[in-house]
Amino acid sequence: MRLQHQRCWCLVLVMVWLATSAGVVAEVASGGELLYNGIRLPDTWPPQLGFSREPMPVPYLDQRPAVVPIDVGRQLFVDDFLIHETTLKRTYHLAEPYSGNPVLRPDRPWEFSTQRPTAMIYSDGVWYDPADRLFKMWYEGGWTLSTCYATSKDGIHWEKPSLDVVEPGTNVVILHRRDSAIVWLDHDEADPQRRYKSFAVTLKSGCRLWLRYSPDGISWSEPVATSPGVGDRTTVFYNPFRKVWVGSIRSPGRARRYSEHPDSRILVEKLPGNVPWTGADRLDPRNPNPQYGNPDPQLYNLDAVAYESLMLGLFSIWQGDPGVRGRQKRNEILLGYSRDGFHWHRPDRRPFVGIDESDTAWNWGNVQSVGGGCLVVGDKLYFYHSGWRDERSDATVGGGVAFLRRDGFASMDAGSTEGTLTTRPVRFGGRHLFVNLDADQGQLQAEILDEAGTVIEPFTKANCMPVSTDETLVPVTWQGADDLSALAGKTVRFRFYLTRGSLYAFWVSPDASGASHGYVAAGGPGFTGPTDTVGAAALKAAARP
Repeated sequence: MRLQHQRCWCLVLVMVWLATSAGVVAEVASGGELLYNGIRLPDTWPPQLGFSREPMPVPYLDQRPAVVPIDVGRQLFVDDFLIHETTLKRTYHLAEPYSGNPVLRPDRPWEFSTQRPTAMIYSDGVWYDPADRLFKMWYEGGWTLSTCYATSKDGIHWEKPSLDVVEPGTNVVILHRRDSAIVWLDHDEADPQRRYKSFAVTLKSGCRLWLRYSPDGISWSEPVATSPGVGDRTTVFYNPFRKVWVGSIRSPGRARRYSEHPDSRILVEKLPGNVPWTGADRLDPRNPNPQYGNPDPQLYNLDAVAYESLMLGLFSIWQGDPGVRGRQKRNEILLGYSRDGFHWHRPDRRPFVGIDESDTAWNWGNVQSVGGGCLVVGDKLYFYHSGWRDERSDATVGGGVAFLRRDGFASMDAGSTEGTLTTRPVRFGGRHLFVNLDADQGQLQAEILDEAGTVIEPFTKANCMPVSTDETLVPVTWQGADDLSALAGKTVRFRFYLTRGSLYAFWVSPDASGASHGYVAAGGPGFTGPTDTVGAAALKAAARP
């Protein structure tokens, strides 16, 4: 991006390992690892793919499991993985920018100390810390000079505390010549001194990835591990379904290589595997401004995070540099979805969070994602991102936020004519069916079928209490049955009947609270850890002032 950096790639054999924690079932008996959702990985992992301008193949959508376990997380309709047949229409949805953006802007002397005023979330991280009940943000303060820290009680209004950690009177927490950086709140870490992890690409001695630890995200260790050479926009994320740290390694030509390991330190030091992974393809949007040329889009960055029952990928797609109007790159955020952590399904190529090319816009260029992906705040998801102003006015670099309904990536919609959706065979251990539903002008009912397709009494449509509401957590009940415990462990299908409404997700919870026991990305008010164990309590927590 800013300098031509040395890149080298270290190739080693990938370790075969077993994970036995909640939400994961690992086997090596027949084929590769068996995942929480019934997908079995191939013997060779990670897959040996080459880079291509064709859309990435997604094997688990072509060869779906005979039965899908659904005990982990809300089940989303971003693909056909769970759908046997339907007359509903799928709609993909985009995030809505906050009208008060930017929520982060340079306003401290140390943020003006270099070639352009900078307070930019350049992956870095935005998390909700349940220990302190605070939103916490890390960002690039001053052009490539430091990582700074801010906090918020509501995720909108941010404070930059005077910490005296690195320089007196500042909120600088790491002073380093940096490019891309990631801060990760590691809920699975047993050592409290390593609860936070920083993966930063240093510009010192070429481009290398440095790992640091912190108990609070404020006081950081010296680097404990250094990688071989990497590309400048390299990032790291954690896949909790398989308990591995993943290196999203920038490759020449702005594509991504993949590396994984259960130990973050070994990941950084060895970059094991390090295979070609993914990049922009022929379906990605091109620059609509002909005066800037028509370059092939490239994948500037890929951040990812576990959300409910899948991995959410934030693809920063580069569409060229404006040139005469400054150095702002035309990057926009598109979404991808993965159920195995490697293959990405990217059905909607519209910018999920895009740029604004009006002369006074704060996000005229270089919109990119943050570490942690998004936060779950009541009924909404908060997506933080970077943005640059047009250099003809000034070069301010800041951060904003955009909102999406919880689970709101895709909906299955019905009009005035009743439509149906029947799932593929599923199995669960819970007792209570919940949906995320917008049907205050219509209604939803459901029935449950056995393996042969016969409706199971008393779980019939006639016995189902009609649901007419617009809520992200709604119970579905039947007359003649207290719960679904009689069906736990059995193979069944759900069939939903919908008129004048949109269905976003369904799940079976062991708790009457509606807790999904799926992952909640970077967290949010009310959640006590990496998964939703509280259900409706999180809605109440977010509503409190």
